[in-house]
Amino acid sequence: MSEPLLEIKDLHASVGDKEIIKGLNLTINKGEVHAIMGPNGAGKSSLSYVLSGKDNYVVTSGDIRFKGQDLTKLTTEERAQAGLFLSMQYPTEIPGVAVSNFLKQSLNSIRKAQNLPELDTISFMKLLRSEAEKLQISQEMLKRFVNVGFSGGEKKRFETLQMALLKPSFSILDEIDSGLDIDALKTVSEGVNALRSPDNAFLVITHYQRLLSHIVPDVIHIFADGHIIKTGDKTLALKLEENGYADFIKED
Repeated sequence: MSEPLLEIKDLHASVGDKEIIKGLNLTINKGEVHAIMGPNGAGKSSLSYVLSGKDNYVVTSGDIRFKGQDLTKLTTEERAQAGLFLSMQYPTEIPGVAVSNFLKQSLNSIRKAQNLPELDTISFMKLLRSEAEKLQISQEMLKRFVNVGFSGGEKKRFETLQMALLKPSFSILDEIDSGLDIDALKTVSEGVNALRSPDNAFLVITHYQRLLSHIVPDVIHIFADGHIIKTGDKTLALKLEENGYADFIKED
């Protein structure tokens, strides 16, 4: 059996003096989609920051293996080059940097790290327009500055466009449904589903079952107080939608 794509063992992590991850164990294999649900303040987004290497999020003990290597030894840039991608809940605005330029530099940085030839402008723009059209992203939007003046739906489409171009092996979707109307949710979900393959995996962080009706997970975890307290199949989200977290948190 091949090794897990991501394997976390007894992970503890802190921000300053506050412990945010408290003994987390999680294994994700290629081809799988896992969802994490939990109440506000449970540590769900903090987990995404720890995995992506955000400053000040410090692993104090435990082990994170990504593709068999110690993820904690890699910089944020090296994690991205290794195939890890974070779709943020609140994407950052970058004034003065055009979407097309940002994406071209990002893609060629990944290709360079993988010993692949960089794409010239013509080849890149052909690929960009093709992928943007699938996500209903206008050509005008590609000329704008990154996330500046974007609506909630535009920001999440742009995050999905990045995944389509960079083709990460492991994508963390941190509340990608936040701020989306029904049509935008469907478009973004279809974009994510089109990227699912036996060679990659996703970790979907969400509050709502509605997203998981579109991006159907293989496994759902309930996350509370910095660790997983319950794991089940897709029906677990329906139970949460009906009864809330109280019954599960009592089991901790």
